[in-house]
Amino acid sequence: MCGILAVFGCIDNSQAKRSRIIELSRRLRHRGPDWSGLHCQSDCYLAHQRLAIVDPASGDQPLYNEDKTVVVTVNGEIYNHRALREKLKSHQFRTGSDCEVIAHLYEEYGEDFVDMLDGMFSFVLLDTRDKSFIAARDAIGITPLYIGWGLDGSIWLASEMKALSDDCERFMTFLPGHIYSSKKGELRRWYNPSWFSERIPSTPYDPLVLRQAFEKAVVKRLMTDVPFGVLLSGGLDSSLVAAVASRYLAESEAACQWGSQLHTFCIGLKGSPDLKAAREVADYLGTRHHEFYFTVQEGIDALEEVIYHIETYDVTTIRASTPMFLMSRKIKSLGVKMVLSGEGSDEIFGGYLYFHKAPNKEEFHQETCQKIKGLHLYDCLRANKSTSAWGVEARVPFLDKEFISIAMGIDPEWKMIRPDLGRIEKWILRNAFDDEQKPYLPKHILYRQKEQFSDGVGYSWIDGLKDHANQQVTDAMLINASFIFPENTPTTKEAYYYRTIFEKFFPKNSARSTVPGGPSVACSTAKAVEWDASWSKNPDPSGRAALGVHEAAYEDSVEVKNSNEMNGSPQKFGEVEKTTTVFSF
Repeated sequence: MCGILAVFGCIDNSQAKRSRIIELSRRLRHRGPDWSGLHCQSDCYLAHQRLAIVDPASGDQPLYNEDKTVVVTVNGEIYNHRALREKLKSHQFRTGSDCEVIAHLYEEYGEDFVDMLDGMFSFVLLDTRDKSFIAARDAIGITPLYIGWGLDGSIWLASEMKALSDDCERFMTFLPGHIYSSKKGELRRWYNPSWFSERIPSTPYDPLVLRQAFEKAVVKRLMTDVPFGVLLSGGLDSSLVAAVASRYLAESEAACQWGSQLHTFCIGLKGSPDLKAAREVADYLGTRHHEFYFTVQEGIDALEEVIYHIETYDVTTIRASTPMFLMSRKIKSLGVKMVLSGEGSDEIFGGYLYFHKAPNKEEFHQETCQKIKGLHLYDCLRANKSTSAWGVEARVPFLDKEFISIAMGIDPEWKMIRPDLGRIEKWILRNAFDDEQKPYLPKHILYRQKEQFSDGVGYSWIDGLKDHANQQVTDAMLINASFIFPENTPTTKEAYYYRTIFEKFFPKNSARSTVPGGPSVACSTAKAVEWDASWSKNPDPSGRAALGVHEAAYEDSVEVKNSNEMNGSPQKFGEVEKTTTVFSF
């Protein structure tokens, strides 16, 4: 992932201002340590910190059209750039970068070209001929983008809050699937799929169509000129990504440079049963597998740095980001710059445990739509910023535009969890890859029950965080939380602790408003909490909160604090250092 920063309409265009832009852009250098670029013209600045994945030799940014009247700074990957170049035969390209097509598409089609892009991206484009500009973000919000306004009338755009928060009077998250046009002075949605209206679809389930769409999504993400791998936990989603990538790697161009054996990565507390599951999948697929280990204390020690990088105080996101952050550092140390990951599947297929309680297919479908629409605030934010903190790019095939369209067009009756029919969560995905002739995965992996990312690390990880927060936050502090934090008031000591760290780095009102709030159980929306009356008494982001659904569900509100079930063996709260398990991603 790269880092971008753009500023338009500055009153001050002195050398001091240029130096300030460079200084702010450096705050994004972790995202793109390979090169820095800056285009400055009058009161307009476009800065770029590059992570070189495609065309490392000549693809430095900002990028230009033929006569340099159009300038663009991009964070992302355009997977269909070669097909788009075929439509731009009359244009002269300067680099082999996949992102250069954006400048030429603008020349050819004006502002209405964004829907032609197949990929993940945030970009800012300046037309120097009239000093107009546009900014756009990909359909789901896989790549981050913020927009802000200065007191001098300037408009700012940046990949992360830290690059603009100090210099903007107000800023906000740039909405996914939207484009901002300076000519029209408005933010409008360019991504308008049929599922966005939340109307109930009726397309029959075809397992082969679903399987082929996902395979296509994985294969197109093998576009790389640098070493890469797959994040593998042994859970369904990451295992399917690894299985498909491993099956098609030999046929890809990447294999010519980096060989046909896939590299896979996982992290966990030593001895974890989930580490064992990941190793089992890796052995089955024949990957070059890398296991990394960490302790609960190492995770706790990293919390401040994690919150600085991921820019949120959401409890679930922080719980899950910490191991991913630690793993990304290890991955980068091996020289790997790109990984495939399994985010998005649970939102599309209703894979979270609380979906067991969905009363009907209408509410099931509406909940999946809401979950996808909110991904940019949760799992996409985590996957992108946790990896980008160390200059690693995460690609997410489940969030492929075409795959989402197909998966969200299926009659949700097929997604409903029906124990009477032998259908567990995400049954339609599991069934699509249940190939007797040429198996993708062992059956017990294919039909393994869902774990939340942070729960999969081990319930001891969550309990260790809670214990640490309890030592840092007093009862009096929590009682007065509504006076200290009137917006999105933390209701637990863990949430209070994360909030204090966040406020230290990002003290402005605009910053805290970028983080969503409201009741949630097992990662649900507030609406889904109504599906079970007991949930309102025990709202917790952990998957264990889906009472009676998971094998390791909470026994009762008292026992939660003192013990957890791990494979049938009680684990005492004070033994967090001795427990073992791994993250599911």
